[in-house]
Amino acid sequence: MVDATASFDGNRLAATEASSRALPRDHAGLSISVVSADGLAAYAEFCRSALFAPAQSAAWILNWVAEGRPDLLIATLSAEGRPVFSLALEVTARGPFRVARFMGGGHANGNFVAADPGWLARADIVAVRSMLAAIAKARPDIDLVALERLLPDLDGVANPLAALDHFASPNLALAVDLAGGFDALLSRASGKRKRKKHRSQIRKFEAAGSHRRIEARSADEVNRLLDAFFEMKEFRFRKMGITNVFGDGQVRGFFRALFSQALAEDKPSFVLHGLEVAGKLRAVTGSSLSGKRLICEFGAIAEDDLGHTSPGDFLFFDNIHEACEAGFEVYDFSVGDEPYKRLWCDIETRHFEALIPLTLKGRVLALTLRQGARLKAFIKNSPTIWKLTKMLRRKAAGQTAAPAEDES
Repeated sequence: MVDATASFDGNRLAATEASSRALPRDHAGLSISVVSADGLAAYAEFCRSALFAPAQSAAWILNWVAEGRPDLLIATLSAEGRPVFSLALEVTARGPFRVARFMGGGHANGNFVAADPGWLARADIVAVRSMLAAIAKARPDIDLVALERLLPDLDGVANPLAALDHFASPNLALAVDLAGGFDALLSRASGKRKRKKHRSQIRKFEAAGSHRRIEARSADEVNRLLDAFFEMKEFRFRKMGITNVFGDGQVRGFFRALFSQALAEDKPSFVLHGLEVAGKLRAVTGSSLSGKRLICEFGAIAEDDLGHTSPGDFLFFDNIHEACEAGFEVYDFSVGDEPYKRLWCDIETRHFEALIPLTLKGRVLALTLRQGARLKAFIKNSPTIWKLTKMLRRKAAGQTAAPAEDES
């Protein structure tokens, strides 16, 4: 027998037996629960042994909940009383629609839902669909479950959600194969030119005063690097004529808490690096550590008197070098196809999106989002149209010149 037990706002609802059509009889021993804040501790405990992407880690979820106080739900599939698959979502308003999405919204990239490695070897999509049906029963106010920017696999383990109806994400993700170490990488990626440029940058930085690469190892350093990053992004997005996705106070508080909390871990799962020249931060990156991958979640540069020296490129050179020394197999630039990433990257990953409508309204929204994704993909996959789009955005913001260097 399968129980779909729903709980939200701290109030437990009565257990409801799922139909045999939703879960066949040969799925005996499986159960589904849908809970709210009272399930956070259990989710964190499950993550101790589960496989997951950074944006589905307990640290990410707990800090996002603490800072934003979202309307959250956690749907969990259990086998013989043990969790094997757990989906942590926040419910947000999108016009007249209610959408359940990964916590963090657009900041959550390369998503892979927390799952037991053993269960993944025989992942059961029928049970996953029943879990989604349990969400619809527990939360009839939700129109759509939007699972966006999903990884096709994590360290070679296939994403079970790929068995759902899905489509390609409009944005490409780029990464670097670190096989053979840094010297081997440079031999494949214009190494002589990169080394020459790096030496030239060092001379320019020394002429300006001095330079050093910083890794945030205290709460004060986390705040200093993030203060600089937020200021760089504010200026950058305003110049580009687009919304500053790091401008919200709750988002900033979330990242401060996330990177500060990671300092207490034996091997921090989130880390900040900065390039300081003449006492001023000129480039900042925020990264996550996920299995065999070091992922650049975000980055920014200061557009000042040293902007022409490409401080972002310099910091990436050192970050990638260190990733090789630490034994990582992939340096992941995450979502977005930009020229500065192409200088390094030899791996292309197309994330996918699964939109699961739970109501008639949700079907309408899912169709609209799919059409929007196709339009974005068309624009971004056409170099001429994409270049024109960015130029028009800059002109609308009062900018006429293209930026000297891009960043995540």
